[in-house]
Amino acid sequence: MSQSSQPPHETPIPGSHYQPALSIVLIIVALFVASTFVMLRSTGPVSQNTSTTTLPATTTTAKGSTTTTVRSKAQVRVQVANGTAVSGLARSYTQQLQTLGWDTLPQLNAAKVTATIVYYNPGYLWAAQQIAGAIRVSSSAIQPLAGLSPVAGASGDDVIVILGPDVAIKG
Repeated sequence: MSQSSQPPHETPIPGSHYQPALSIVLIIVALFVASTFVMLRSTGPVSQNTSTTTLPATTTTAKGSTTTTVRSKAQVRVQVANGTAVSGLARSYTQQLQTLGWDTLPQLNAAKVTATIVYYNPGYLWAAQQIAGAIRVSSSAIQPLAGLSPVAGASGDDVIVILGPDVAIKG
């Protein structure tokens, strides 16, 4: 009869690897899941210079009472229109405001203006002031929309910016 050449107390281990206990594997998986959860919660979407500003917007009802609602920049619909002959001006300012966290709409062309005007609907004066500051125009450029329609289809937007030659020079 043939016998094995190895002693009976040694088992062959050709190509085997260390295998940790099931409890060790479960601990490693739990740590991985927990660290992934922490990383996803601690880092938001990656973007440059985004800040979520939440400011009150006041609305006066027909009975004269005032209600205050809180809106963030991302909830303010901003329409930027080019009121100059400078090509791409509205696109660059739309991208700038979008980078700052505003809900910008596709840029449009408008009738030519002599200076930039920032229109706002009721309750959005704070947004118009912030946008005017961001595009570096004076507060005298801010006007209530008051039923005007400076750009076709934009009367329902919260803030409408008509860019003039004053911002085309600033670039």
